Amino acid sequence: MRRPLQHDTARLYDRLRTAHLERAHQLAPASILYRSRSYDFDESLTTDLDLRQVTTLQAARAVASSRLVALEINEPLMRAGALLTGAALLSLRMARLFGRPRTTVVSYAIENLDPFRTRPGDRRRSRLRLQVEKRLAHHAWRRIDRLVYGTESARSWDRAVLPDHGRSLQDALIPALPTVCSCGPIGDKEPGSVLFIGALDHRKGIDALLAAWPLVIEIAGSGPELTVIGKGPREAAVREATEAHDSIHLLVDPDRGSIHERLRSSQVVVLLSQRSPRWREQVGLPIVEGLAHGCSVVTTTETGLADWLSEHGHDTLDPDGHPEAVARSLERALARRRPAQDVLADLPDVDGRLAADGWLFSPTTSHPC
Repeated sequence: MRRPLQHDTARLYDRLRTAHLERAHQLAPASILYRSRSYDFDESLTTDLDLRQVTTLQAARAVASSRLVALEINEPLMRAGALLTGAALLSLRMARLFGRPRTTVVSYAIENLDPFRTRPGDRRRSRLRLQVEKRLAHHAWRRIDRLVYGTESARSWDRAVLPDHGRSLQDALIPALPTVCSCGPIGDKEPGSVLFIGALDHRKGIDALLAAWPLVIEIAGSGPELTVIGKGPREAAVREATEAHDSIHLLVDPDRGSIHERLRSSQVVVLLSQRSPRWREQVGLPIVEGLAHGCSVVTTTETGLADWLSEHGHDTLDPDGHPEAVARSLERALARRRPAQDVLADLPDVDGRLAADGWLFSPTTSHPC
């Protein structure tokens, strides 16, 4: 990490995803520092980006040695990367002692729970770690200059969990909604087509979906087809389901072009998110991508976009719902045959994350809160 950063703006990520890479090509140029790569990391999207995979110490050194005008950090309520963020902010403070100009610190928030709550049965070591991470979160909260909330739920959690330090924080609420995807023409959807995209694990609802699917066929007849795209610990269970039901198809880790093709043709995107003790769906990238391709959405109330989805003709369910309730919801969404253009008409003219970025790095730009 002796090579200087190429830009005077940097973004700091604990884990870098394909969605971050895709977005980086649309945003203003910035150096990207990250600790690890997500399972869906697409190497082909790294071209022309200043990417630096770093340890916590290397991140601190890079920030301290660069004359950054602005630094984007993870939101305070995100436990993953708390130490990485804390080290970077400490290095900015040390740089100020040596006469460096003050760096503007910004953040984007979509966390959807209090991650620092202790629970019965937590070990002493876990409780101690939570306390350390909570202190780091409070430190980051005090240092942030501008903050955009992607959901109202995220703003509510910040106000409930983080202390009021009596300072003037510039913040805005800009819903994390996409615009129409430019990957290709979105025409008529294939009747009966349901798509699941994401990690094949319990918290993303794949088990709930597999339990409900035979009931979908029972209710709707032989028409519906379910395509599952992803990989993860429940892959074997999905493969067993494909052998038992001709209407279920599995694609393991296809390229992005194939995923967009499926999204353009699918009628319904389903994501039955389930809360765990330390995790709750923030937004749900499959939901965002489904909307951008004109898909109807069937999901649970766990997503931070649940209210918006319910208000705009999509289906939200109790995460503990019986398989029959899931099946009925999927059948209704398929039976409506909602036109893609009807879904797309509800989306903003500017992608919510891009609008947030413009607001974060251009403080004179106003946005309704």
